Amino acid sequence: MHTAELDKLHQSRWLHRLQKTTKRIDRLPNYQASGRIIRATGMVLEAVGLRVPLGSACQIEMARADGSIRSRFAEAEVVGFSGDHLYLMPLEELSGLAPGARVFPLGGRNSARRFPLGSSLLGRVLDGNGRPLDSKGPVDEAPHAPLATAPLNPLIRAPIDSPIDVGIRAINSLLTVGRGQRMGLFAGSGVGKSVLLGMMARYTQADIIVVGLIGERGREVQDFIDNILGPEGLKRAVVVAAPADTSPLQRLQGASYATRLAEDFRDQGLNVLLIMDSLTRYAMAQREIALAIGEPPATKGYPPSVFAKLPGLVERTGNGPKGGGSITAFYTVLTEGDDQQDPIADSARAILDGHIVLSRQLAESGHYPAIDIEASISRVMTSIIAPEQLQLAQQFKQLFSRYQRNRDLISVGAYSPGHDPMLDKAVQLYPQLEKFLQQRIDERASIDASLQALVAALRS
Repeated sequence: MHTAELDKLHQSRWLHRLQKTTKRIDRLPNYQASGRIIRATGMVLEAVGLRVPLGSACQIEMARADGSIRSRFAEAEVVGFSGDHLYLMPLEELSGLAPGARVFPLGGRNSARRFPLGSSLLGRVLDGNGRPLDSKGPVDEAPHAPLATAPLNPLIRAPIDSPIDVGIRAINSLLTVGRGQRMGLFAGSGVGKSVLLGMMARYTQADIIVVGLIGERGREVQDFIDNILGPEGLKRAVVVAAPADTSPLQRLQGASYATRLAEDFRDQGLNVLLIMDSLTRYAMAQREIALAIGEPPATKGYPPSVFAKLPGLVERTGNGPKGGGSITAFYTVLTEGDDQQDPIADSARAILDGHIVLSRQLAESGHYPAIDIEASISRVMTSIIAPEQLQLAQQFKQLFSRYQRNRDLISVGAYSPGHDPMLDKAVQLYPQLEKFLQQRIDERASIDASLQALVAALRS
């Protein structure tokens, strides 16, 4: 090829590239919209000069601590507005914020923040923003998507028709959990809920485990990963941690992100176990945000938006369409002072498919797991187990309950056999019943083994 022809070819290529670049430039706006901060009160920033929808992400220009001319930026989210004033909630603690600081919307595809998803995240520990907390490198190559998803049509959900093995003898036999069920774990502080969750994480038959540690102590994050979940559990798990020292928005976001991860795996046809510790901290984070932007408190200081948010989060889990995947979810609910009538506990009971109550009295007596069988229930149990197992479970509960109601009389020696045949049998079998309910942390009990142990306890 002659030199003139080569020059002509190069010119043609450069002209084509120039035209493509010109088209991209033409699509860009002629200006960059920005607002400014006019007020900072507590956790909420007030901005003017912008028109962006709720939930949009923004960047706030901050002064550098070293006095450098170059600006740095902090991310925030639009959580409310009043007239032309926007209310922003930062995702982290702000330092260097000055009056009149500029605010830039993250427009285009980034107006709704996007988070990493997919199987490449297995074995990873992420924060509420989707950023790695471990030292295993970035997650930029993972597919990203917004947190918001369209609600599932309830008529296309697959029914809960099969039990799931959680490895806990008392739950498998007396409080059987179905695949796709949403269960609450109601407990005060220090009664062994984290240990019970860890046993479920290790022993439950699920393809993927998603753990959301929301609003808990930072020390517990490492402890849960190393000692409770363990290396084997972590291999098939994704952990999202938003401890108590993070902003309320990040705690709220962490719970939504953990749920979004579980939804993504369910959409791939996998059976997912979602463990969230705790639903109460999620509600408290929403309360902090709502009160900060001026929403009036209602029930025990919780604004109405809290009780609207809870079902919105919980209803995203469960079974997908028939033939697809499932999300079996366990949510811990903190009962302050062991008060089962706490507004969050009461609301959670209404929207979940059952609840497991942990008793402080049992925990203090060294009875682990400290499951209060009388106060606990699985709402789908009767439709997923055989009639024979249901009869055995009812017989166990009747005997156990009869003994508990007469415990004081038995303790002081006022009980005399021969007057109540059921109580006589309960007194005779109680040591076996109590032993049946206890289980070591390193002991796994399958569904079949649990039923065999149940039969043995009732026929001793």
